[in-house]
Amino acid sequence: MNGTCLELENPIRDAISRIRFAPQSNNLLISSWDSSLRLYDVDGSALRFEAPSEAALLDCCLQNESVAFTAASDGSVTRYDLHSGINDTIGNHDDIATSIGYSDETCQVISAGLDKKILFWDMRMAKALAYWKNLGAEVESMSLFGFNLMVVIGASIYMYDLRNLDKSVQSRESHSDNRIRCVSSIPYSEGYAAGSVDGRVAVEISHPSNPNDIRYTFRCHPKSKDGRYHLVSVNDIVFNPLIRGAFVTGDNEGYVSAWDARSRRRLFELPRYPNSVASLSYNHEGQLLAVASSYTYQEAKEIEEPPQIFIHEVDDSYIRSVSAGSSSRN
Repeated sequence: MNGTCLELENPIRDAISRIRFAPQSNNLLISSWDSSLRLYDVDGSALRFEAPSEAALLDCCLQNESVAFTAASDGSVTRYDLHSGINDTIGNHDDIATSIGYSDETCQVISAGLDKKILFWDMRMAKALAYWKNLGAEVESMSLFGFNLMVVIGASIYMYDLRNLDKSVQSRESHSDNRIRCVSSIPYSEGYAAGSVDGRVAVEISHPSNPNDIRYTFRCHPKSKDGRYHLVSVNDIVFNPLIRGAFVTGDNEGYVSAWDARSRRRLFELPRYPNSVASLSYNHEGQLLAVASSYTYQEAKEIEEPPQIFIHEVDDSYIRSVSAGSSSRN
């Protein structure tokens, strides 16, 4: 999987917080601590949209090809029309807004913040704020797929059904006392993968037609230095939308590894990036993988090279390796 670096006319001046491919094109949405939201056309190698903000942008998401949302350090949740360039603040958290996502099923923007609340903004209503839930703790990460909302608090994952938010459907405790850094829903079945600050990944997959659920935990870096494990935070996890069982992890040492969830093996590791891996995203066809190489403000010893974004094409050998690993488990 050879990678190319995006060439931006106006360089990103601070840490990248999130990258997300658009739902039907190869446009890449980029939020960063330099208070700007950008939309980059990967196919045309051109910046299509850039909008400054008054606060650092800590997360972003897309409703469709023309509407995006951001969560900012001043607590604001902002909507952007990517065609006209118009943006408006739909509401605010009482503290820093850290996470944001959009649900096609309920037409809601869902945001979380350091005010220990999850806010639900109904985009079909003139008054956007439809519901809020006080969790009593800060949300580390969240993931949306279908009607399922997964929320990370400390070392636990709470799962909610967006059709009934009065209580969590179920909760899962981490296999260690270390906090969970990220969680990613599986797009083709019930389940998730969660990465911890100590370099562990927990995978849970359930199929309605199969009573044997898959549940295990592994270390991304099993090799040890002087008898000690690498305690490196897993910053992001994304599943390939079309290659069943394949996902990648990105960590704070600058490594991206590809895994087969069903055969439980590493498929390959990409060459180390200049910075930490802050965010990952597959395009809708699962043929392009975007990697944000950027410091994350997690550790004092992080390398502070200028943030960059690399695009990798998923080649046939990768697809064959997943297929071979899966068939060997059948």
